[in-house]
Amino acid sequence: MVGLILFTFFMLLIIRLNMKGIQTTLIAGTILLSSCSEPQTQDATPMEEITKDDFQWQTEQFADIRILRYQVPGWEKLTPKQRLYAYYLSQAGLSGRDITWDQNYKHNLVIRRAIEDILKNYEGSREGTQWEEFYTYARRVFFSSGIHHHYSEKKFQPGFTREYLEELLTSSGSSLTEEAKTAIFDPDLDAKQVSKDPSTDLVMASAVNFYGDGLTTKEVDAFYNAMEDPSDTTPVAYGINSRLVKGEDGKLREQVYRVGGLYSPAIEKVVENLKMAQVYAENEAQANALGLLIQYYETGDLQTWDAYNIAWLQATEGDVDYINGFIETYDDPLSRKATYETVIQVRDLEASEQLAKVGEYAQWFEDHSPIMDEHKKQEVKGITYKIINAVSEAGATSPSTPIGVNLPNSSWIREAYGSKSISLGNIEHAYEKASGKGLLAEFTFTTEERERAENHGDLGSRLHTALHEVVGHASGKVNPGVGQPHKTLQNYSSTLEEARADLVALYFIMDPKMIEIGLMDSDEPAKAEYDSYIRNGLMLQLRRLNPGEDIEEDHMRNRQLVASWAYEMGKKENVIEKKVVEGKTYFVINNYQKLRELFGQLLREIQRIKSEGDFAAGQKLVETYGVKVDPDLHAEVLRRADKLNIPPYAGFINPQLKPVMDGDSIIDVEVEYPTSFIDQMLHYGETYNFLK
Repeated sequence: MVGLILFTFFMLLIIRLNMKGIQTTLIAGTILLSSCSEPQTQDATPMEEITKDDFQWQTEQFADIRILRYQVPGWEKLTPKQRLYAYYLSQAGLSGRDITWDQNYKHNLVIRRAIEDILKNYEGSREGTQWEEFYTYARRVFFSSGIHHHYSEKKFQPGFTREYLEELLTSSGSSLTEEAKTAIFDPDLDAKQVSKDPSTDLVMASAVNFYGDGLTTKEVDAFYNAMEDPSDTTPVAYGINSRLVKGEDGKLREQVYRVGGLYSPAIEKVVENLKMAQVYAENEAQANALGLLIQYYETGDLQTWDAYNIAWLQATEGDVDYINGFIETYDDPLSRKATYETVIQVRDLEASEQLAKVGEYAQWFEDHSPIMDEHKKQEVKGITYKIINAVSEAGATSPSTPIGVNLPNSSWIREAYGSKSISLGNIEHAYEKASGKGLLAEFTFTTEERERAENHGDLGSRLHTALHEVVGHASGKVNPGVGQPHKTLQNYSSTLEEARADLVALYFIMDPKMIEIGLMDSDEPAKAEYDSYIRNGLMLQLRRLNPGEDIEEDHMRNRQLVASWAYEMGKKENVIEKKVVEGKTYFVINNYQKLRELFGQLLREIQRIKSEGDFAAGQKLVETYGVKVDPDLHAEVLRRADKLNIPPYAGFINPQLKPVMDGDSIIDVEVEYPTSFIDQMLHYGETYNFLK
């Protein structure tokens, strides 16, 4: 994915009240996708050095995580009706929060509730090593929506003893089953949430709760292969909204996520709030789309889900929009089943207009792509691109959030109707405000490279996001009869799709067309993005791994695949040079235009793999360039980064939407900015606790 974007074109007028640790913005008046981009490793400064800003962008850091906050520019410009629309969409999103926890792992909810009980009710000493280890563990679990790391997929190993946990549970009046306690302390039980290791049975090796106990990959594939028709030109996403289990009779059955089905209590609350949001929709198109989403949740019907996505695509007017549903399949080792997620958003009109040309020239980009002509879309349809400001997030998008989204994921809908692309402007702005120059100073080789990053990196990163989402994910087509990529490319599908979108962005950001149409004044932002991508893909992202680990996460695999392949293919001409000075390694680009050509060659091949469903070639690319890590280089990166005390991951405390009451009626909505991550997690646990 992509790095940070500095948004200098919006200002937020705020009246701040400091009350009980909460900063509040009062609103005048009386009554508001895919494939995702994530931030690359940010250059950052330790927490104690970034508290000078009037708004506290970072609140704490623990383990490998920084906790940040974001503001909501434009909220005060909405009408009361629009703010109520956003409020009920937010309530709908949060109402499904428990679903994500249970999807991630079958013991997550009971473990989380025990942790909540301890944090609220434990009367013993909250000092000492054991308590500090428990408190860190609790925050890690909250951050990851479960007991497995949100990125590495590995289960957390507690630094406190089982006996200490027993003491905490007893003192707080809580309890856990022996099975749940074993899940916490046994490192070998359900060790990986999602396994990508091709030498294992992917379903059996993954702890994710999409499949019943004992199911094998072969059984799952056979079940869904029997449903799918390769000749169907408008296939539904079989399995995306269900859990597959084996009955006592030995037959496989789907437990569908719907009202009256699996997760019904939470989904009923989602529907209840969506119906309220429908009342305040800005226009008929929005209301109609919400009606189809409600119908989908009530029935679980996948044709209704497709109809909803088309209606949602066509509802392009208005200042408030949302993402809601079982959407991304990154958490399924077979890339079939989707995790619940929501984003509520307000359009940043000025910023969107500045980058609108990316969407306007989508057909030009497609026509001039280095991919084979037979893999190009003859007509790129229905692309919309907006820079938005997130208002509320839940499920798989929170606390760790994407910075860009392109939806829907259905290939045939994208080809026939288009897609919506967004960049989360205020999220990227928050990353930028909470960052500094620590890693940049350590890992850039020359003053020129560092100054280029400081002066042009923000624009380069912003353009990469736009090109990745608008052009990258919307480009290319699958050959007739090949079928959906998740089926043909299996566990490599997501990695290859993200690599394809990144390569589109990297290829075109260096195109003279970007200057011609006024998106850049020179090629310096493009060079800054090339520097950043190679620096991150070959070195900086390794901070996220423990010694000896392979790369498992799709976006990390994608970035290393692209950077490593380009480095290896360019060795003969020294396109990217590895320099070692005083024990420190740097990767320096010597020929940007030649590197662009290499990116184009790899894009052509990955598009061919996707278009033709060439599993063997896709597997070879990912396993050769995207998985294995040089242990010596890894150790060096960890050593150089550790001294900076900058955690490699960051996530957010959400703003809180607070109703303004007139008697029993909600007449408006205020935005509050909480400062305590734990308090928000406890509040969510109490307020949106619908799955017993």
